[in-house]
Amino acid sequence: MTAWLARRLLSLVLTLLAASVVIFLMIEVFPGDPAAFMMGLNADPAALASLQEQLGLNDPLLVRYFSWIGALLQGDFGTSYTYRVPVGELITQRLAVSLPLAVFALILSIIIAFPVAIFAASRAGKPGDTLIMGTTQIGIAIPNFWFAMLLVLLFSTTLRWFSAGGFPGWQAGFFPALKALILPALALAVPQAAILARIMRAALIETLSEDYVRTARAKGLSRGQVIWRHALRNAMIPVLTIIGMQFSFLLAGSIIIENVFFLPGLGRLVFQGIIQRDLIVVKSVVVVLVFAVVLITFLVDLAYVLIDPRLSKRGKGT
Repeated sequence: MTAWLARRLLSLVLTLLAASVVIFLMIEVFPGDPAAFMMGLNADPAALASLQEQLGLNDPLLVRYFSWIGALLQGDFGTSYTYRVPVGELITQRLAVSLPLAVFALILSIIIAFPVAIFAASRAGKPGDTLIMGTTQIGIAIPNFWFAMLLVLLFSTTLRWFSAGGFPGWQAGFFPALKALILPALALAVPQAAILARIMRAALIETLSEDYVRTARAKGLSRGQVIWRHALRNAMIPVLTIIGMQFSFLLAGSIIIENVFFLPGLGRLVFQGIIQRDLIVVKSVVVVLVFAVVLITFLVDLAYVLIDPRLSKRGKGT
């Protein structure tokens, strides 16, 4: 187990290192000069050159990369060109919105998907299963931003149960802040729940065809007892993979939903940074998101081993 953890941690570090190189190079090839954007169209050439020197934009590419990565290793994300505040503060403020939103959406997705999948798997091939699978197909096909606008029209414009957008901040109280995240979380959760339900149903149906399940049924256990006591745990490997991928998507890919509901999250911060050519913000936020995705993948791998310890032995050759 120790050797397995060491290999996974080494893989995590190498992945982050490779990702940092790719992110830096991709951001650097973006057209436009951040200093020129900050100074405006009629900027004095001498002042523009001075600002470029101050921001380190005239340094060689390799020097800028190692300067940036060295600061990151010390916990220094730099200072935003636009906001003139430490990028770490911006990320912390925006993460206080994006992380709870992603967790809330994932919880809703699991709450919706698990009962639906278990119900469908226990009635595979029957009308109830067919109806559920057809409904989940619709859920997958609906774009989440369009579904978000439908939610706003129904619950904000018509029923007036929720505000159409904005975030009061956690300082306004837990429940007012949570209420502001309900519609965005639901807009993110429903399509993901449809995907998760289909994957879990397929995994359960495959597990229910195993010999040990037939043995359990022969001993007198009902189909429901077999699912809850035996099949569910063994069907969780592909389900955990999807859950990990979904949480990564919800954390890093909710930029459209954050813009629909005017939420001050990481997605909007990256979007604003790209528009304003605030490269240090874009690079730092993307690195944080990549780290989160890699860490989630590592935790999912760890969960695999906790569910089935034999997997750590199978992975000795990898």
